[in-house]
Amino acid sequence: MKPTINNLTSSQQREFLKAHFSPFVSDQKKGRSGGPVETPPPAQAERIALPPAKTLTCGQMPVCQAIGRRRSRRKFSKMPLTQEQLAYLCWATLGIQKVFGHGQAVYRTVPSAGARHALQLYLAAGNVDGLAKGLYRYMAVDHELVQLRNDDAMPDNVAKACFDQNWMAGAGAVLILTALPYRMEWRYGPAAAKLIALDAGHAGQNAYLAAESIGAGACAVAAYDQQQADRLLDVDGHDEFVIYLIPVGNV
Repeated sequence: MKPTINNLTSSQQREFLKAHFSPFVSDQKKGRSGGPVETPPPAQAERIALPPAKTLTCGQMPVCQAIGRRRSRRKFSKMPLTQEQLAYLCWATLGIQKVFGHGQAVYRTVPSAGARHALQLYLAAGNVDGLAKGLYRYMAVDHELVQLRNDDAMPDNVAKACFDQNWMAGAGAVLILTALPYRMEWRYGPAAAKLIALDAGHAGQNAYLAAESIGAGACAVAAYDQQQADRLLDVDGHDEFVIYLIPVGNV
């Protein structure tokens, strides 16, 4: 039987947190492709331009003040997120600063081991000005959204997938991070899982601070039903799967 987190011993679970860089030959060293920096969206998906990152005027709060204010906030007002706020939150969480290496590598607004960035960002919109309720994906290279499907029940379905944490349905949007393990495995092999988890934490903290800086709030969630969450996003659960959810909204 393949080990799962539920049948690992305490010692085995703790080993996951340690640095284990035993010698191995990576796919990178074998000359194999590491894949694109983001998965192409469905060909017919509608693209929605976001206000360019360089033109955003929100989020001017000093970093020390945003850190001091940071809380996990589970109560949101009925005021919708604006598209400028949403653009800022997406950019802060997983935006791209620079594309290099013949388009095969990027620097983002968050750090990542070896700049591998084995994450993608989806958006379950519930109360965003000008956006229908439903599922979207943030395309960081072009700083735009693609609409995957309209779904008035999306906020409630996200809450159900998170063991009926119904407060999540009141968020303006839920930022949903997925992991694409091979992007990290390509270089780091058996150490990839730990590094991906660290990267998700980096992105989550950026989302928290960005939300505070615009007078909004966030509360990261790691308690969810894996299969339900993956089905909700229509990802395969193996090469791509949900790893973190971050409800955000005005407070």
